[in-house]
This record gives sequence, structure tokens and C-alpha cells, in this order.
Amino acid sequence: MQIHSLSLDVFEEEYSLIGIHTTLEDYKLAYILNKRLGIKLGKCRDDLKFEEISKKASFSIFEYLDKEYDYEWFLIANSAKIETQTKSDELLLTSELKTFLISEEKKVDFFIKISGTLNHNFTQKIIAKIKEINTIITSYSIDKNSLKSKDFLTF
Repeated sequence: MQIHSLSLDVFEEEYSLIGIHTTLEDYKLAYILNKRLGIKLGKCRDDLKFEEISKKASFSIFEYLDKEYDYEWFLIANSAKIETQTKSDELLLTSELKTFLISEEKKVDFFIKISGTLNHNFTQKIIAKIKEINTIITSYSIDKNSLKSKDFLTF
């Protein structure tokens, strides 16, 4: 009996991921990164949105296409506040809940995703420049293969 099998070659996007700890708002961080790194991050028209039956989460995202090196940069917020409303004895109760894009990295405030084939030295130089910004607590490279929810970073 002959056995047939199908091979599905799954294309995995090549990118580097950097975690940033800061208290800055997203637009302020994008502005400072633009000045420090010589890039032009701009707010995307649509946020990164996830919807469940009772909850909706929206994560801010900024992008920049570097045509010279063929890199695509993204600044992505790791947290979002969700408002939930419940009815209780003719009262409408509203509560706020914080949710995370990458739940295993709850301490990370923002991610920088740089799509393209990058060498390790380039990523380390970017991290070093980010660490020099006095309003940033720390910045470091994140191994994307260690993340369970890395699929949320594919867009």
C-alpha cells in the first residue's frame, strides 16, 4: 500500500524583537526613537485589535519602512486597557482591566519589531542607542522562539 503525504512549507517571517521598559506614552516614545535612531515611525491608521465575546483590546502600533535597507520597523504597545460593562439590578457597572499582547512578557511596555534579515551586531547597536535615552528604563533583545504567543506579532 502506497502512502501519500503532503508537505506544507510554513513561511516564518524573519525579524528581530526588542523589549522596552518605559513610562512614556506611545507617541512620545515614537518621537524620541525617531530622533535618536534616525527613523520615521508614524502611527498606523488602525491599531492592532483583538476581539472576544465580552472583551475588545486595541494595542497602538507605529510603523516605518526603511527602503534603503529593506527593513520594516514596528513599535507595538504590549498593554491595553479594556472596559467591561455589566448590568446589576438596573445599574450599569464599568470596570477597567489591563490585558497584554504578549502575556509572558508582562513587564515589557513596548516592543520594537524589525522585519528583515538583520545581523546580531545591528540589533545590539539599536539596543545600545535606545538604552542611552534617559526616559527609557531598559531595552533588550527578546528571543521570539521562546514566546508562546508570538503569532500575535505576525501582521
